[in-house]
Order: sequence, then structure tokens, then C-alpha cells
Amino acid sequence: MLDIGSLHIGLPAIAAALSGFSDRPMRIVARRYGAEFAMAEVVLDEIVLVNGKLRERIFTIGEDDHPIGGQLMGSQPEQFGQAASDLVEAGYDLIDINFGCPVKKVLGRCRGGFLLSDPQTALGIVRSVLDAVDGRRPVTLKMRRGFDDSAESERNFFMILDGAFELGAAAITVHGRTVKQRYIGPSNWDFLRRVKRHAGTRTILGSGDLFTAAAVIRMMAETGVDGVTVARGAIGNPFIFRECRALLEGVPVVPPSIAEQHEAMGLHLMELLELHNPVRSGAIFRKFGIAYADLHPVRAEVRQAFINTRTLADIHSVIATWYDAGREWPAVLPRESITDLIAAGSAG
Repeated sequence: MLDIGSLHIGLPAIAAALSGFSDRPMRIVARRYGAEFAMAEVVLDEIVLVNGKLRERIFTIGEDDHPIGGQLMGSQPEQFGQAASDLVEAGYDLIDINFGCPVKKVLGRCRGGFLLSDPQTALGIVRSVLDAVDGRRPVTLKMRRGFDDSAESERNFFMILDGAFELGAAAITVHGRTVKQRYIGPSNWDFLRRVKRHAGTRTILGSGDLFTAAAVIRMMAETGVDGVTVARGAIGNPFIFRECRALLEGVPVVPPSIAEQHEAMGLHLMELLELHNPVRSGAIFRKFGIAYADLHPVRAEVRQAFINTRTLADIHSVIATWYDAGREWPAVLPRESITDLIAAGSAG
């Protein structure tokens, strides 16, 4: 059980906020295969406050899409607080503050990970959000382990971490890379262990390099974090959540069959078509299809087939051809073995 303020979550592995990915279709598929709590895509506070189609989409949450967290990014404390209150009114079950995004255009506008270098503004944002939310929902933070590897950056990290908890943050997610690292190099799990030891009984979630259920359990065991957020490891692999549960319960992990993979993609496409026209749905699904292909026993061929798609009809054809449960396929490998193969291919 993972407790975040008033929320009681039965699986300590959360579907993370992923810009460009964690839309409703991805969340619904993740929930189908075991995720209990899912984060929506990160949104700018200013977009939340401006009437329009995007705000309307952000504010439309299905009854089958709870509990759900809304993650905000911005640079102005007052505006941040107003947007957080609006998300609460829209029905979000948790408000998360993004101090971790490493994208250059975000940093250039003093948002996301940039705020780890400005503790005063960062804590001003936390205070504004907590005041605006006023106890109606838990408020959490997403941080990286610092802006860079300097001693000053580490001091700033702990100043923000301690200050946020003192102000009333319910939990803090820590990604084991610096902002400067982006996604290069390994996530520093030793730092996560230090943070959890420093935080004591306060809730810390870990993040970084969680591409398998085994990695999730290993992070929790090695660092002592209370839970994790699964980000890139859940793209095209919604099964990771049920696999986490299996390992926690001591049940053998069974890789998803070809039929289950077919079912997951069918649900994903159906949800996309509820939101977008066929052209847009096909364009969005292509990137997911390429990721889903990693689970297929003939990964390279299926991956290339998805790369070659240009229309929704192409995607349906790939799924019908390569995910025909009536055909004889090699055994589906456990995700750990697939990850090793991918790593070996990248190294070569």
C-alpha cells in the first residue's frame, strides 16, 4: 500500500506523467493491465487558465480514469496556484509540481528543472499551490537530484526538498539523474537511498531506469523508497504494472502473450479514435506501436513494420499480420531478457 496524503494506492508503482505520451489512451491501457494510479501529461499553468479546446480536453476526465494526478509546470507562483486550484475543481485527485523537466526550451523559460537552481522561487511555487489547493487534494513534487553535479546544486536540492515537506507536500518523486544529464548515463540509485534516509518517514518515490518490473522491485529494495513512478518503461508495455504486482505477491511473472499484446493495442487504438480523427490517431499510435514491438518475439521485423506505417490502415495491417494469435510464434521472452537484447544491440 502506498499512502500519499488522503490517497491510498494498492500498488506502489505509479504510471508517471510523460509529455507527449501519458494521454487518456495510454492511461486507460495501463489501468487495464494493473496500474491503479496514473498521471496525466504535464501541462503549463498558463494553458490551464486560458479558455479553449486544450483546456477543455485537460478538464475532461472519464469516470474510468481515477485516481488521476495532474502535473503542472510554470514559473510564476501566483499563476501556478490558480492553475492548481482549477485542476482540483476539474476533478484531479492529486496535484504534482514539475521541477524536473530537462528540455532546453523549458529551461530557457525558467520552468521545470531550471527551478532546482532557484530554491526561493521553487518554494514560492510550492507555497502558492498548497495555499490554493487548501487541503482539498494532496500536493506532490517531481524533482531531479539537482541541476548538475555541483555541491551548490545538491544544497539547493535538499533546501527545496526539506522546505516543501515543511510546507505540507504529501510526497516527493526524485529522479536519479541531474537536469544537465537529461537521459544520458545511469540513474543514481545511491542518491535515492541517501534521500530516503534523509527524509525518514516522509514519502519518497523513486524514478529512473525502471524498464522492467524486476527493476522496480530492486529499486524499492535497494533504496528504501516508498514507491516508484514508471515513465518510459511503461510506453508500449502496460503489462509492467501487473508484473510489479506479481513480484510483490511472490507470483511468477508471465510475459504477455501475442493475443494479449493484440488486445492491448486494440484498446489503445479504440481510445485514440474516441479523441481524434483517423489520421491523427494513426500518427499518434505509430510511436506507441514501435514501442509495443519490443515485446514481440520477432522484435526487429515488427518494429520496422511499424516504422514503415503511414496511415491508420497500415497500422491495422501490421497488427493483423504480426499479432495473429493463430500463427505459430517463438516464445515471448520475459521483459528482462528483451531489455538485455536491446542493450546488447545498442552497444554493438
